[in-house]
Amino acid sequence: MIDLEQLQQAQARIADTLLPTPLIPDHALSEQLGRRVWLKGEPFQRTGSFKARGALNWVRTATPEELEGGLGAVSAGNHALGLAWAAREAGAAVTIVMPENASPFKVEGARELGAEVRLHGDINDAWTLMHRLVTERGLTLVHPYDDERIIAGQGTVGLEILAQAPEATAILCPVGGGGLISGIGVAVDALRPSLTLIGVEPAGAASMAHAWASGGPARLASVDTCAKSLAAAIVGEHTYPLCRAHVDALASVDEAAIHRAMHHLLYASKLFAEPGAAVGVAALREGAATLPPEGDLVVVVTGGNMGREELEEFL
Repeated sequence: MIDLEQLQQAQARIADTLLPTPLIPDHALSEQLGRRVWLKGEPFQRTGSFKARGALNWVRTATPEELEGGLGAVSAGNHALGLAWAAREAGAAVTIVMPENASPFKVEGARELGAEVRLHGDINDAWTLMHRLVTERGLTLVHPYDDERIIAGQGTVGLEILAQAPEATAILCPVGGGGLISGIGVAVDALRPSLTLIGVEPAGAASMAHAWASGGPARLASVDTCAKSLAAAIVGEHTYPLCRAHVDALASVDEAAIHRAMHHLLYASKLFAEPGAAVGVAALREGAATLPPEGDLVVVVTGGNMGREELEEFL
């Protein structure tokens, strides 16, 4: 289990390259709720999402042996972009397997950063192929969320929020495999345990809620959501206990709510964000989460990697 010191070490390790992202006031949502709402702007991070944090922390703590045979990963897109970018400074080759319905914008972006990208089936099929490639090629697997070095890097988001929002009483965070919220949870419980941490999932890919109900990680038979960055079929052996220890509640939002939140972010918040990044805003707009009665609210907007054809359905 990771601790605050590991998060702080990760923050120091990546600070020369990755700057803190801003908190942006959401005036329209603040007026609707009668309290201040802040958006944590991870679309402004390198490679367009929080994933660069964990990837750079992983690469900068890797041994020569881990790097020399090349790196492998499964990703819906943002981890692919972050890892391909971070690996360039170490001169490490990267192979990514992505599901066939992955964002073309993210596929091309990862290739432009030097990664070999294979498209294969759904997310479960992609994992099957990656495990085979790890064996055949001797790749080092860099898990998109279930790795302590990745989690520690993502947890730097939490350290920044706590420094930026001293009056916050709740953080709403999107949940896919659980790496980001696990890291934020470690920071919150160590530095401001009175703060409420709420995870938000798309109803069509609620893998963390499924794990909580099952008593441990349990694979969803399928996932179906426009929030592809959150479409993890199973949470991790690390992220499950971390979330159980540090997350106060889970909420879910349906596809229509995500669409409305996307429209809000684009037109009211003036923030270009992808569907998976919009679920926290959706939960606030729809009243899907039980909130503390007072204090500021922070919503983590996780990324903004989306091509024109993906954007059009939300306009």
